[in-house]
Amino acid sequence: MKYRTNRRTGDRISEIGMGTAYIVEAPLKEAVKTIRKAYESGINYFDLAAGDGTAFAKFGEALSDVRSGAMYQIHFGADYSKVTYGWTLDLDTVKRSVDKMLRDLKTDYIDYGFIHCQDESRDWKNYRDNGILDYILKLKKEGVVKHVGASSHTPSVIQEIIDADIIDMLMFSVNPAYDWHHGEYAFGGVDERAEVYKRCESLGIGISVMKPFSGGQLLKAETSPFGQALTPYQCIKYALDKPGVLTVLPGIYNEQELDYLLDYYNQPEEALDYGIIGSFAPPEATGKCVYCNHCAPCPMGIDIGSVNKFYDLARIGDGMAKEHYLALEKHASDCIGCGHCNDRCPFSVNQVSRMQEICDYFGE
Repeated sequence: MKYRTNRRTGDRISEIGMGTAYIVEAPLKEAVKTIRKAYESGINYFDLAAGDGTAFAKFGEALSDVRSGAMYQIHFGADYSKVTYGWTLDLDTVKRSVDKMLRDLKTDYIDYGFIHCQDESRDWKNYRDNGILDYILKLKKEGVVKHVGASSHTPSVIQEIIDADIIDMLMFSVNPAYDWHHGEYAFGGVDERAEVYKRCESLGIGISVMKPFSGGQLLKAETSPFGQALTPYQCIKYALDKPGVLTVLPGIYNEQELDYLLDYYNQPEEALDYGIIGSFAPPEATGKCVYCNHCAPCPMGIDIGSVNKFYDLARIGDGMAKEHYLALEKHASDCIGCGHCNDRCPFSVNQVSRMQEICDYFGE
């Protein structure tokens, strides 16, 4: 397992985490074994926006004795009063739901208390007006909630929440289908979604990824907008390549699915390459680097994806981006203009021209 650090909290978070969309369907004994094996395999970050309320007791049984080593995202607004998942903006219902989650989890604290499912501006307004946000902040002051997060599919609402300067983690739906206008939750344009990634990276807000496979849409040729199936490994790599992303949270049903996902780290580079999606890029995405490094290897050893990423972040005001850029072994100034990267780029980026642009920007 590899880990990434949330710069705002200092938490060291596993790149592959665990969602709870499917574990609720597993029998108790099997679910507990799967959750425990996930933890023992290095997964330390768990999203608890579960399909129904039976998930919490399973996690309580599996992880209560190692609670300090596991981090939970618990959602304020996810309602399990009728067992199956519901959404609520009623403060009393939220309080009862959170209390029950904590009892079932056998814990007395929440690592990341999440402002849940804010997909419209009116949701965010109602969340504040109804006192739920104040309740989360009260629990944070008391030490029950360690950090505050928010979940949303909508870039414009995410920007509003970030403006409030209260969150340390964002749960966002990250996959190439949504980024390019395909799928039920494909909200926001290419640039709007890219701005979310870059702003989170700039501010140190971590992103935990929901729906990395677009609800399974990307895993079947007949439903994939790219005309062919992507593998879970390609989807995970795509999400982890985005600025700000710390962890990807696929739903896991059993130990076999867990083992398959963890085999991500044993895959050769070609198995992770998602460059095929460049053939289907919408006009507004053409010519924009997505940091995929499909253009590698550079004969001069330049990490072209990282050079582009730090340049993009520096331009939006990320104070650390130039430092990260200068720490790279090779810089844009090392480019010899051979054009190898241009020929290989599936997104038609003129990297030779861009290297000169980046060289000029950083004053090399």
